[in-house]
Amino acid sequence: MQQAAPTDSESANQTQARSPQAPPDIIAAVPNRPTFATTAESVQRGVFEIEYGLEAASRHQNINGLLKWGALGTLELRFNNNPVQRDAGVAGTGDSGAGFKYKIISQSKTLPTFSILYTATVPTAPASRGAGAVGHSIQLLASKDFGKHHFDVNEGVQFVGQHGASGFDRNYFTALSYSYPFTKKWGITGELAGFSRTNAAIPATMTVLESVTFSPSPRLVLDAGGYFAAYGNLPRFTFTAGVTYAIADLYHLSRGKNKK
Repeated sequence: MQQAAPTDSESANQTQARSPQAPPDIIAAVPNRPTFATTAESVQRGVFEIEYGLEAASRHQNINGLLKWGALGTLELRFNNNPVQRDAGVAGTGDSGAGFKYKIISQSKTLPTFSILYTATVPTAPASRGAGAVGHSIQLLASKDFGKHHFDVNEGVQFVGQHGASGFDRNYFTALSYSYPFTKKWGITGELAGFSRTNAAIPATMTVLESVTFSPSPRLVLDAGGYFAAYGNLPRFTFTAGVTYAIADLYHLSRGKNKK
């Protein structure tokens, strides 16, 4: 999902993609969807990958997208946008964001993968549908596999710009997600995530997510499910569905053109 993804949910094929030992000649998707948490693993070097999904709830709907490119084996460049957003009957475009994920430590028998995620919020939507000001967030990401059981933990801080004023409000983000491939192509994921209070107008929130994933090929992952609001100013239940697709290794395409 788009939220500090947005979202990092994987099948057996995806588990291979998140592993540092995945064969370099096989392109496999590394989804952030459908969770709010983001996996600490990065898309493969050179691979361009897209994620698009929708949310539907009472008085809230959107289409959200995330573009990712593995510039290096340890560096992933990211751009996200909500091309369609509708809140309380008012529809239009949503905010955008740009940033990067940098892998500090790769997973070993004893240690998880650790990465840093930075995102700058770009207020491409009016304040009625978005932040209304530039913002920044930074998160520490950890991911670990225990056999087929995969865990992601995120801890972060978000600096929210104040519309029409200088300075920032601040909140903290915590997420714990779990995924398990119960067949070669089907998997399940669950998550507990929340933001602390930002200001008097934006209270703390907590969500509980459940979703099913289906991966017909290593490159393609589909997801469907939803999240419940445990507390906070959110719809009681929000339905989610989306797709993650690893399009191509851009470095490989470039080498092929040079040979010609």
